[in-house]
Amino acid sequence: MSIRPWRDIERRKSRQIMVGSVPVGGDAPISVQTMTNTPTEDAKATIDQIRRCEDAGVDIIRVSCPTAEATAALKEIVRAASVPIVADIHFHYKRALEAADAGAACLRINPGNIGSKERVREVIAAAKANGCAIRIGVNAGSLEKDLLEKYGEPCPEALVESALDHIRILEDHDFREYKVAVKASDVFLAVAAYQQLASEVDCPLHLGITEAGGLIGGTVKSSIGIGNLLWAGIGDTIRVSLSAEPEEEVRVGYEILKSLGIRSRGVRVVSCPSCARQGFDVIRTVEALEARLQHIKTPMSLSVLGCVVNGPGEARETDIGITGGGQGKHMVYLSGVTDHHVQDVDMIDHIVRLVEAKAAEIEAAQHLTLDAAE
Repeated sequence: MSIRPWRDIERRKSRQIMVGSVPVGGDAPISVQTMTNTPTEDAKATIDQIRRCEDAGVDIIRVSCPTAEATAALKEIVRAASVPIVADIHFHYKRALEAADAGAACLRINPGNIGSKERVREVIAAAKANGCAIRIGVNAGSLEKDLLEKYGEPCPEALVESALDHIRILEDHDFREYKVAVKASDVFLAVAAYQQLASEVDCPLHLGITEAGGLIGGTVKSSIGIGNLLWAGIGDTIRVSLSAEPEEEVRVGYEILKSLGIRSRGVRVVSCPSCARQGFDVIRTVEALEARLQHIKTPMSLSVLGCVVNGPGEARETDIGITGGGQGKHMVYLSGVTDHHVQDVDMIDHIVRLVEAKAAEIEAAQHLTLDAAE
């Protein structure tokens, strides 16, 4: 469905950089990131995990490169991936040099943590020579000692000062292909730091609530923090940090963007919490549909309502809808209009077929539009 004017979000104006083939900042779509959790030295396991994340729709993926063996495997990983790879090189500047040469699209570093000015110059030179972007990753859990002594504890001012110090190092070496994150596990701290930084710099911002927690708790914290910032127009790329598989981070990231009407991928499900009025088992039906419709990439909406109290109203606003009826007979809506009934036994298979057909119809119309434009 179209976004109403009262939902419009005025996005902060940032300059655009390229992370491999993906534009970040400016008017580019807000990209969704995650990070592998396999040992990078095991190229096959890492590639397999990247494939699953690609299927979930990831735009950019980060891999950890703490050892020479990891950066040695990186060349194969980069070659196999269809999305840009960010190398997280921790503290060792040599890993950054190796990762840049191996084809990483971006290096995740803290310039102040990799040693002497000469080492910083080498890393920046390697990034320039290989067309790498750089992400400055400031984290409340690893702030510099002098800033902790100055402020007494992690606070927005400390995170922003750290970011600005690191930005200055890059810009002093005439390097501007960078993005910045100022993450914290405390939602209020992270949001305040991003708000302050957004008013002081024009670079793209990488959003995240770090160490957010498990799938449910971390999703809630990330939705509040990242969603708050995106609603204010702040943010150019996001990573949802969960104690869960990376592909789940990608799915949650898209759900946040879909909820704000910023970007859509796949099926947006509108469903009721279920109650005694339900004409079918809403909870189990939604679980089954979400699992079986993960392969759909085309943006579309599906309402699954257990009864006719709110069902017809919700169905009018979605591409496909179903409302529970009596005696196992339920009403199906197509493009907001009542169309036909379906029985309990056929319902899930029937809805899956309708969604697949609608996705094919939308894709065909998009191809026709593109052909006409050409």
